[in-house]
Amino acid sequence: MGRPPGRPHRPRGRLTEAPPDQSRSRPTDTALKRRLEARLGDQLAGPVRARHDTTEIVVGPGNLAAVMRALREDPAFRFELLADLSGVDTGTVLQVVYHLWSPLTPDWLRVIADGLPREDPRVPSITFLWKGAEWGEREAYDMFGIIFEGNRDLRRIYMPPDFKGFPLRKDFLLPDDAARSPGMGVRYMEQPVAPAETRRQPVLRTSPGTGSLVAGAGHQELVAGETAAPALSQGEPGP
Repeated sequence: MGRPPGRPHRPRGRLTEAPPDQSRSRPTDTALKRRLEARLGDQLAGPVRARHDTTEIVVGPGNLAAVMRALREDPAFRFELLADLSGVDTGTVLQVVYHLWSPLTPDWLRVIADGLPREDPRVPSITFLWKGAEWGEREAYDMFGIIFEGNRDLRRIYMPPDFKGFPLRKDFLLPDDAARSPGMGVRYMEQPVAPAETRRQPVLRTSPGTGSLVAGAGHQELVAGETAAPALSQGEPGP
């Protein structure tokens, strides 16, 4: 097919290449940072941070509902849009991360609910402010096991209802660590293991085979149901 009449040739080079004077990121909204510190400073778990087009605050689970209400309803903030929310497993604690948009600032606002214990991670639901949060909270529950208190329909959204594990947590065994036969009665990939961050020597997964883990300097650990292969003497051919 030919080019339509009158259509100019497209210049060579990358289509997304920006002029040199426009390639640098813009400064963050320092006025927003000052408003957050003045209005919410006593409810924050750390300093207000800003980089590129995002301002970030960290709160504890107990202060989340009050902080989110202020961000949504205070005329000085007006964060009307909840763009997304997701769970995070740091290896020691769990987090919930929210991204908010307001017409009063060019910055996105990232809110991190930090310090959720692995044994019983709970935060208040924000569906009373953003109804669309219901599905995001269900996803974080399904993948991380985070309980959103007040969510009217907190059930699994991807995994089957009888599934026991939480696939995006760091203590979730990968499928190649599962027992070969389901006839053993237990699916080992649904049994949590300690994350690498909690160990003195992180576990390295180096074998594509089932249950093979290498920890530290050559020490081999086997998942239940596996047996160690006999060592070969020098010069003896392998199987």
